[in-house]
Amino acid sequence: MPRKLDYNARITQRIEIAPGLIILRITPDGELFPFLPGQYTVLGLRRGEPRCEGSEPESDELRQRDSDEMIRRAYSIASSSLERHHIDIYLALVTSGELTPRLFNLKIGDRLFVGPKATGMFTLDCVAPHKHVCLAATGTGLAPYISMVRTQLTENPERRFSIAHGARYSWDLGYRDELITLDRFWSNLTYAPIISRKQSDPDWQGRVGYVQTVLEEWLQEGEGREPMRPETHDVFLCGNPGMIEQAAELLERHGFKKDERKDPGTIHIEEYW
Repeated sequence: MPRKLDYNARITQRIEIAPGLIILRITPDGELFPFLPGQYTVLGLRRGEPRCEGSEPESDELRQRDSDEMIRRAYSIASSSLERHHIDIYLALVTSGELTPRLFNLKIGDRLFVGPKATGMFTLDCVAPHKHVCLAATGTGLAPYISMVRTQLTENPERRFSIAHGARYSWDLGYRDELITLDRFWSNLTYAPIISRKQSDPDWQGRVGYVQTVLEEWLQEGEGREPMRPETHDVFLCGNPGMIEQAAELLERHGFKKDERKDPGTIHIEEYW
C-alpha cells in the first residue's frame, strides 16, 4: 500500500549558527509553492529517522510507534518570497522534541517532506502602505522578518523597518552579519541586536537587556529619531510568550492595540514556543 506522504525535497545547504542553531536550505523536487513573507510551511520526517547526537532519548511509547509514521511540524520561512527554487528555515534544537533532533541530523543531500503550501496571517498585508513597521523577536522568531526584509526592503523605500532581536548570547544572533550590512547600506532599516547574558559574553559591546529594552528606547524621542506611535507604526512580536506578553503590555500603555481577527489593531503576534 503506498504511503500517503513521501519525501519530496532535499537539503541543499546547511549553515551552523551556533550549537543548537542552524539554517537549512530546502529545495523541493518540483515547483516551489507561492508564499507571502511571514508565512510558514510544514516539514516532516519519518519516525524511523535517526536523532542527532545530544538529543534526549524518546519515551518507550514513542519508540514503539510505526517507524514510517511522518512527524510534521510548522516552521516559518526565512527566505524571500521572490526566490522560486528553495526555502530557508531557521531552526533551534529542542533536545526533547520529536522532529527537530531528526532535522538537526540531516546533511546536504538528505531528503525530507515539505508541505504543499504556505499559510499564516502574520504578514505585512495587514499594515497600511503608508505606515512603518517594528519587527521584534527572540531567537528563531526572527525568521519571518528575514523573509519580509529580503522581499520588501528595496521595493518600498518609503517604509522604515526596525528590527529588534534578542538572544542570550551574541553567537545566538542568527543573520546578524546580513542585518548589520543592510542597516549600513539601506537608510530605511534599523537593526538593534541585544543580549541578556553579558557576564558570559564579555566581548559583546552592544545593547544588554531584553527586546522590551529596545522597544522602550524606540517609544521615546531620540536624536534624529521620532518616537514610535500607533498612528505611524505597526509592531510585530514573534518569539517566546514572556517577551510577547511584556512587550504587548508596554506597547498598550503607549496606545497600541492588539490585532484581532474582527478588530484590527497595531500589534501583531506570533508565538514561538
